[in-house]
Amino acid sequence: MTTIESVQSKLEDNQRLDAQDALTLYDHADLLLLAELADRRRRDLHPEPVVTYVSDRNINYTNICVSGCQFCAFFRPPGHPEGYVIDRSDLDRKIEETLALGGTQILLQGGMNPDLKLDYYIDLLEYMKTRYKIHIHGFSPTEIVYLSEISSLTVRDVIKKLMDAGLDSIPGGGAEILVDEVRQKISPNKCSATQWLDVMRTAHELGLKSSATMMFGHIETKTHIIEHMIKLRDLQDESAGFTAFIPWTFQPDNTRIPVKPATAADYLRVLAISRLILDNIPNLQVSWVTQGDKIAQLALAFGANDFGSTMIEENVVAAAGVHFRLPRSEIVRLIEDAGYSAHQRDCFYHVLD
Repeated sequence: MTTIESVQSKLEDNQRLDAQDALTLYDHADLLLLAELADRRRRDLHPEPVVTYVSDRNINYTNICVSGCQFCAFFRPPGHPEGYVIDRSDLDRKIEETLALGGTQILLQGGMNPDLKLDYYIDLLEYMKTRYKIHIHGFSPTEIVYLSEISSLTVRDVIKKLMDAGLDSIPGGGAEILVDEVRQKISPNKCSATQWLDVMRTAHELGLKSSATMMFGHIETKTHIIEHMIKLRDLQDESAGFTAFIPWTFQPDNTRIPVKPATAADYLRVLAISRLILDNIPNLQVSWVTQGDKIAQLALAFGANDFGSTMIEENVVAAAGVHFRLPRSEIVRLIEDAGYSAHQRDCFYHVLD
C-alpha cells in the first residue's frame, strides 16, 4: 500500500513518482506538506532564488471557430456578426505597442476558422517577420491538426512550412485534459489526445520547443489530471522539447459547463503535485490570469519558478468574465516581496536583464 511516508521516501531518494504515488498525495497530503515537497524539488532544479517572467502579448488573429468547445466563451461561429479576422493595421499597432513596452514575444493563437487556409498562416508569419524583430510563439496543436486536415498535408509538412515562414515555438494550448473520455465531452471537434501529443513530438523532432498546459476544474477527475501529467512526462522523456508546464483552472462564466470554479486550494494542490510528477520539465509557471495576484504569489511556495507573462493583451479568459491585470512593475514587486529576484526572460527561459 502506498503511503505518504513511502512517497516522501521516494522523493528523498530522487526516485520517480508513479500514478499511485500522485493519487496518494492528491488524496492524503496536507497542503503545507505539498508546498514543502514541491518547494524542495523546485530548489533542486533552480537553486538560485530567481523567479522569471516574460513580456509578451496574446494576439488572437481570429475568433471564428467551428470547434464549439463547451468551455470557451471567446469563439464565434462562422457568419456571426461579432466574428473577426485581424486586419494588418490592427496587427501592426498591437506589435508596435508590445515592442514599445519592452515585449519580446507574440503569442499568436486563434480558432479553427474554415475560411482561413494554410496560405493565410504562412503570409501572416512572413509579414510579421519581415516587419518586426520579435519571437512568434504560435499555433497550438489543435490549430496545426486542423491545418493538416484542410490542406491534406501531414502534420510534419505543415509545421515545416510554418517554421520556414517564421514560427519560433509552439504554445501548449488545446491540451485541456489529455484524456479522450473528457475531450469528447467538452471539445468533441478538437484533435484527440494522441494527435495533440503527436504534434508536439513532431515539433520537438524538428527543433521547435513548446510549452505544455492543462486546464482543470471542469468535468475531469483527479485520475484524469494525473494521467495528463504522466503523458506529458513520457513525451518529455522521449523528446525533451517542453520548456514549461502551465496548469490553470477552468473559468465557467459564460460557458456551457455549469460547475463551481476550482478553489485556490485546488489550484495549489495540483500545482505542487505537477512539480513533483513532472521531474523532467524544467519550469513551472503560475497562472495569475486565472488566480489573481495574491494566489499567484503564494504559488511560488508551491513549486513554481516563473510568473508567466505580463499579458499586455488577453482575450480568452477575459471572455469568461475574469479580468485580472498586472503591469510589469507589479509582477516584479510581487516576486520580490515573496523573497525572490525578478528577471525578465525570453521564450526559452534565457534571462534578458
